Amino acid sequence: MYHGGHNTLQDYYGKILTKTSDLKTNACVPCAKPVQDYIRKALDEVHPDVTAKYYGCGLVIPECVEGCRVLDLGCGSGRDCYVLSRLVGESGHVTGIDMTEEQLKVAQKYIDYHMQRFGYKKPNVDFIQGYIETLREAGLEEESYDIIISNCVVNLSPDKTSVLREAYRVLKDGGELYFSDVYSNARISESLRADKVLWGECLGGAMWWEDLIRLAEDVGFTVPRLVSANIISIGNEQLEKLLGDYTFASATYRLFKQPKGSEKKRCLVMYDGNILGSEEKFEFDAKYTFKVNEVMEVDGDVANILKSSRFADEFTFQPQPTSGAACGRRGGEPEVVPLDPFQLAQQFESISVSSSTGGCCGSQESCCK
Repeated sequence: MYHGGHNTLQDYYGKILTKTSDLKTNACVPCAKPVQDYIRKALDEVHPDVTAKYYGCGLVIPECVEGCRVLDLGCGSGRDCYVLSRLVGESGHVTGIDMTEEQLKVAQKYIDYHMQRFGYKKPNVDFIQGYIETLREAGLEEESYDIIISNCVVNLSPDKTSVLREAYRVLKDGGELYFSDVYSNARISESLRADKVLWGECLGGAMWWEDLIRLAEDVGFTVPRLVSANIISIGNEQLEKLLGDYTFASATYRLFKQPKGSEKKRCLVMYDGNILGSEEKFEFDAKYTFKVNEVMEVDGDVANILKSSRFADEFTFQPQPTSGAACGRRGGEPEVVPLDPFQLAQQFESISVSSSTGGCCGSQESCCK
């Protein structure tokens, strides 16, 4: 069975694909949400050759990154790395790791170009050739990153458990894995997983979204927080027939590594409005949107995440409300956190793949790493 052999994938993304239009499906879609101005500005500063060789699905630029150490799993030609290089500033650092030599050559070629454009005295970005399942072998140390991102790459791995375990290992306490990927509505059959084209197009290796939830918790992460989701249209009649009743969604989740022994108690929080691009409201996930200077009750998981992560200084925390006490603007029992990307995508039905104005690649072309 195929299961995403590294050598074949290196050929697919290094030799067969030379630009985004070479993809055979629409599995890589534009963002489910509009791109914020400060991110679009950073995207516009990325060299066109880097963008042309980029194959990501969605946009994985988390908030509040200034001064952070960031790792990009499967960085490809480095588009997201350069956007983050701009946003973390000279005091931060971005590392990109990828197994494909051709992609890394593009990324490395333009380091000096971007540093000069950003006005940095020395590079705050580097690129490493290696496998996302074996970060230790690539020389990445334990608890060395504040944030890990990944854009449509985990589905390409034949060993997703190792990917999440390694991500957990190199994250600091309070650190976050913020990633966009392709998910299926059921486990993909072995026969379809053996198809090289389906795997290379980010479909054959797609996880059933329920397996992600279980795997994340087994590794030690918090319950995944679903941020956004978009239904994928395949756009290839032959492959659609082959896939039958399987459906796919592009979704962004955030997973946090919490300090051992952290308490999970509900509390009241108030967002201070100091995160770049989120001055009026901060959309943490599909459940919680924090409006500036407005008190809101959060569940124990989110309270713990906010207190122990890079977001701690962005909130004012108040004691856990007593039974029957007012709970901010929500009041009563908090609603169940949405986890199913297909259900969430239905809420964005008005944002279709063809009409989205928030394209993440700088164009309406598809874009999966």
